[in-house]
Amino acid sequence: MELSQLDLIIFGVYIIGVIGFGVWIANRDKNTTASDYFLASRSLPWWAVGGSLIASNISAEQIIGMNGSGFELGLAIATYELMAAITLILVAKFLLPVFLKKGIYTMPQFLEERYDGTVRTIMSVFWIALFVFINIASVLYLGALAIEQLLGVPLAYGIIGLVLYSASFSIFGGLKAVVWTDVLQVIVLMVGGTAAAWGILSFVGDGSVLTGISELMAVVPERFEMLFEPTDVYVDTLSGETKSSFQLLPGFALLFGGMWIVNSYYWGNNQYIIQRALAAKDLPEAQKGVAFAAFMKVFIPFFAVLPGIAAFYLTKKGVDVDVAKADQVFPWVLSNYVGEGLRGITFAALVAAIGSSISSMVNSASTIFTLDIYQKFINPASSERNLVRVGQVASAAALVIGALVAPVILGGEGQVFQYIQEYTGFISPGVFTVFIFGMFWRGSTSKAALVVVLSSIPLSFLFKEILPGLPFLDRMAFIFVLSGLMMIVISKFTAGSDTTPDLTPDTDQTGISTSDQRITNRKLAIGLAIGIVAVGIATAIRLFVQEVPDVPAWFTYAIFLLSVLVIGLLLGNHGVKDNVKAIDLNRGLFKTSMSFNISAVAIILILTAIYSLLA
Repeated sequence: MELSQLDLIIFGVYIIGVIGFGVWIANRDKNTTASDYFLASRSLPWWAVGGSLIASNISAEQIIGMNGSGFELGLAIATYELMAAITLILVAKFLLPVFLKKGIYTMPQFLEERYDGTVRTIMSVFWIALFVFINIASVLYLGALAIEQLLGVPLAYGIIGLVLYSASFSIFGGLKAVVWTDVLQVIVLMVGGTAAAWGILSFVGDGSVLTGISELMAVVPERFEMLFEPTDVYVDTLSGETKSSFQLLPGFALLFGGMWIVNSYYWGNNQYIIQRALAAKDLPEAQKGVAFAAFMKVFIPFFAVLPGIAAFYLTKKGVDVDVAKADQVFPWVLSNYVGEGLRGITFAALVAAIGSSISSMVNSASTIFTLDIYQKFINPASSERNLVRVGQVASAAALVIGALVAPVILGGEGQVFQYIQEYTGFISPGVFTVFIFGMFWRGSTSKAALVVVLSSIPLSFLFKEILPGLPFLDRMAFIFVLSGLMMIVISKFTAGSDTTPDLTPDTDQTGISTSDQRITNRKLAIGLAIGIVAVGIATAIRLFVQEVPDVPAWFTYAIFLLSVLVIGLLLGNHGVKDNVKAIDLNRGLFKTSMSFNISAVAIILILTAIYSLLA
């Protein structure tokens, strides 16, 4: 179904307006240094940080992909959003202070300062490949898919249009243009997404959104299950096959277990997300921005999941929901249940989400290539202006490559959101282990970090083949615990191998005195042990209590015993030798404002209420 003339006018005005605004920002604030182009001169206020975080995060894979998953699976897919809220609070409390203390530009740069250049280089290549072949490609594909269904524009032309739209301000404007257009686009995103949800829920509820939600819960209560059982199944719209819901969203693993790895890696170690916080004025401003984003995450399932559930409800009522695959559900809702004018705004919101995410990913891929590859290996003496030019060329290259591979890689996927989560999960356990142990275990060595990073993908593929019935979140939990064990054991055997201390002084961006008492190794070990309990022990207990078909008993015992072993090594090693590049952490570094603490408590209470009502 095509958009009306009014919808097209609204959509066109929006697109031209955003491009003009982005170009104006790019020309108003010239990027003359790497800090200007890649970190917006470290000048972002809290509301820009929070708005840009959400605009960068919520894209086609959320709006389109999660509605598709909502259609087939239900509200349980919203756990990615809900648990992200509490994860954001933890990232702001414990990880941001360390990153800002080091004054870094990129995540690979942190890895070199804590470990060595080899770890930095390997992760730079990994991340660039991940951004281009998974993130950028998937967002372009899903966005073009929506345009194809709504406007009848062929997929290839839709991809080209999105590339040109994103390139118009992101390539030349750098992070500053990306962030300020994000602020505009997140407003349109919230308004447009809410309009889509309001339209179909009002139809279901005969004019009342609340009545519509109540009707959904009464007629399709299975779509409001938050924690699946091993016997729960769904019908794949694309193939018609009956598949396991539990395989994709394995019950309590969404609360305790592998989900913590997914969210902690994404929000705490992901360049295109954490780059916004690194660009804040100071630590308190960054933390307020992250807390603001956490509140918005709680609201997002309203328009990112409920319309998909409502479409499934309509199939029960005899309505022909004419979609070939689940990821076409949201465009179908937009075509049929959003009024003229609002449809144009909602479509603009969809393009806004796509454009924001692509611009953010492209800028971050460019940042890593320029500062971690080009400046380090190709032209170490490069001027600041030349780094900006190289960053612009790298941005364009990332867009073009992502556009070329998008239809090839993703054309046969039904739920692209799940595809992204699973294959990102091949690298995230190892990467998260390297970061978290590098920050909070002073004995970590560069050789151990290298082994853990290189083994993450092979181990993930190995256990996917050995245990094909193992839910991928449980596999991630196991790889995380195993990576923690390798980190400790290899570090013990290679202690003293890192002989060159970090002579680069911290460029402290926290604004907080570090003269407080140094946190002891014992307390840091206890913190890591709690993390192992929340992921490894919790997964083992769940598998003991809730037997999963095709998962042998030996695996359950293995993850339990490995977790106990890691905890024992952490807590029993009182005489651990500090690595020469270990980070000194002080209590004052982790103090937060009263407003942040109140926000954290509010988020916890909201999530507790949601799960108490629906679980």
